[in-house]
Amino acid sequence: MQSSEENSVLTRMAEMRLVCEREIPIQQQRIDSLHTYYRNSFDSAKSDAQRTLQLQEELEKLKEEYREAEEALVKARAEKTRKAAKKMAIMESISAAQARVKELEGIVKDQGERKENYAAIISQQSEALAVAREKCQQKIEHTEQIEEAISWYNRVLGFRIECGHGVRFIFTNIDLKNPNEEYSFTIRHENEIYTLLTCDPQLNDTKELVNELNKSNGLFEFVRTMRVKFQEAASHGILPHGPSLDQDSSMISLSAPVASVSTDHRYESPVKEKGLKFSESNSSSRKVGRGQTIRSPGSASLRRSSRLKGKS
Repeated sequence: MQSSEENSVLTRMAEMRLVCEREIPIQQQRIDSLHTYYRNSFDSAKSDAQRTLQLQEELEKLKEEYREAEEALVKARAEKTRKAAKKMAIMESISAAQARVKELEGIVKDQGERKENYAAIISQQSEALAVAREKCQQKIEHTEQIEEAISWYNRVLGFRIECGHGVRFIFTNIDLKNPNEEYSFTIRHENEIYTLLTCDPQLNDTKELVNELNKSNGLFEFVRTMRVKFQEAASHGILPHGPSLDQDSSMISLSAPVASVSTDHRYESPVKEKGLKFSESNSSSRKVGRGQTIRSPGSASLRRSSRLKGKS
């Protein structure tokens, strides 16, 4: 019984050995397959890991490029914003410049109009100045002519005027024998009335002459007539007695339309040569004595005094 059990065990062991022998190649094949599978899997995993590493490296590079691109984008946006602000500033500056240009154009136009106006004014003023200069020159020439006439009257006619309580008319060259003898009369004009204050020497008909003067207001004619009266008085030997009134005054020499006195020479007024024109009452010449004539300034011809023709 024991041997049968041993045989049974042996049999079972043999069977198990056979089974094991059959299973060993199978398991060996399975192990080889698993080894190959795991080796392939490891190689694949290794390859995947390497690929992953490469991809990670590429991803890092892409991230770096992305960061750089973002920074470049930020910079580009900042530059765009700056350029936009600059563009806006330039546009505003252009607008301001255009407005300033328009303003300056208006100012230039206004200044041009002002310049034209000023040029017209300057032209008018220049013309007026030229006219004024011409008039001034004419006045200067006229004054020079008047001064020459005054000088001629003072030299030839011996006539001067003193102003004081009245106007004193003084004549010399009246008396041929004593040409320095002074004949004079003083007249006052007040309230539109002429009054004869003094007359040296005393003359006849002075009252009638003053009345005629007040009627006609012809002072020049009165002075000329008084000189003629003095000449007549001198021819009759009536001499002046000297000044009867001390005039506290300044002496003013003026030309007067009175008759000239004859002397030993013939005098020609220098004013006539320059064309000085006096009034008609001044443009006459007188002749006193026998054969001598003196032409007063502005006279057109020589003629003898009608009062003295009968006495010559």
